[in-house]
Amino acid sequence: MGVLDYDVAVVGAGFGGLGAALSLAERGAKVLLCESLNYPGGCASTFRRHGYQFEAGATLFSGFGPGQLFHDWIEAHSLPVTIDFIDPLVELRAPGFELLARADRDALIGQFLAIPAAPVARLKAFFAEQARIADALWSIMQAPELLPPFGPMELLRHAARVPRYLPLVRAVGRPLSSVLARHGLEDFRPLRIYLDAISQITVQCAAAEAEAPFALATMDYYFRGTGHVRGGIGSLAWALLRAFTSLGGDARLTTRVQSLRRRDDHWEIVSRKGTWRARKVVANLLPQDVRRLTALTERNPFLDRLSAQVEDGWGAVMLYRVIRPPSGAGAAAHHLELVADPTKPFTEGNHVFCSISGERDEGRAPDGLRTMTVSTHVPLATLRRLEASDQAALISSIQRRMRQTLDRMAPEWAADVRHEMTASPRTFARFTGRHLGYVGGIPRRVGLGHYRDLIPPPALPDLHLVGDTVFPGQSTLATAIGGVKIAERLAGELGLRRSQARGRAAS
Repeated sequence: MGVLDYDVAVVGAGFGGLGAALSLAERGAKVLLCESLNYPGGCASTFRRHGYQFEAGATLFSGFGPGQLFHDWIEAHSLPVTIDFIDPLVELRAPGFELLARADRDALIGQFLAIPAAPVARLKAFFAEQARIADALWSIMQAPELLPPFGPMELLRHAARVPRYLPLVRAVGRPLSSVLARHGLEDFRPLRIYLDAISQITVQCAAAEAEAPFALATMDYYFRGTGHVRGGIGSLAWALLRAFTSLGGDARLTTRVQSLRRRDDHWEIVSRKGTWRARKVVANLLPQDVRRLTALTERNPFLDRLSAQVEDGWGAVMLYRVIRPPSGAGAAAHHLELVADPTKPFTEGNHVFCSISGERDEGRAPDGLRTMTVSTHVPLATLRRLEASDQAALISSIQRRMRQTLDRMAPEWAADVRHEMTASPRTFARFTGRHLGYVGGIPRRVGLGHYRDLIPPPALPDLHLVGDTVFPGQSTLATAIGGVKIAERLAGELGLRRSQARGRAAS
């Protein structure tokens, strides 16, 4: 057997793939990164249409605090990325209730305590428990070496941290709503609205369904290095891609992989632009897409389990708008979370998340205008049961409801719309290549099954998954960290050195 073209081929330049590719390149690996689009980022990207730039999905991003992954990469590679730590981060609006999600825990809690007739003592007890659980789990995210896969030293470090993990015991295997009930807060409507809203955009389900430790940890999302990426999240994706190529990585955009073929001790990566050979593959893909590319027909417990969980997940229905901001809006970017009816599911236009560009987001829109990305969830199991014409009718009705929610809950931001485009799960499937357009990963509904893949196995020999369907999944930060962890495992198998760039950033 001759010398292979690459040590590792990474398929997909979403943030899981970018994290794996850059981390492997930092360790001296010879890496190929293939991406079907002409820009990186996948579902967390910034795209251009009709002269405007839009975020593909409406959201905020974390990982920019000292000691966190994106912050370290920006420092280590001198990336030209600017983060605006706006305050408030999000404005939540529901009938009769508004809340400013600030980056300071005490400021956020203080808003609940100030509500007339608020159960102050019970709220303080709930948030104290939430803080203990969030601190335990986020401390692991701050030290990715403690994330799986584990070696003997990591297991010893975890053993020493057992007292910090004890607060999790009463929450594991229980829904977030049960923690509320234990504190006598199940009927405190403002808190329940807030928890349903933040759970829907982080763990992808309502408080009554959410696995409590995951949901309690993501309640800290706004306090943990979260900010607005100036120019759009695509500026970070491009910066990471350029850091990868500056280290010798081979990035091939507009290169859709058509198949992955196992050949003895290596993989063949086949596209219309060529065929390459690599010892190992990192797939930033859904499990269904891995099956399709590898032509796998037999049962595979890991892929089958992940596929079933993905099928129970979500698609996104979108509005992309160009607007004139209201008078007095200020120069900063804005993020709005709007709920039309808190008694109904936070999906299908009843609940929308809006990301609005700021004046300093150069190139996003002409002077005096802003771009707005508006998203809502739709269960793809519902769409799959419908004929194509009925699917189109449902998507249209959801987009109509989204507009109604915007008009009702944020009329000042909906008053002067200059341009609008729409998107659906079918759009995401066409552009990202993701099976049926699934986005957001696996909903973290209550159950112990989420803990069984703390050490995710290879999907196939020398082929590993990264992204939002494998632990820890969900956020852009988490998928990038997952890529780093897979890179560490493969670096060990390939006999590569420890990341020097990450070491400089941490020193």
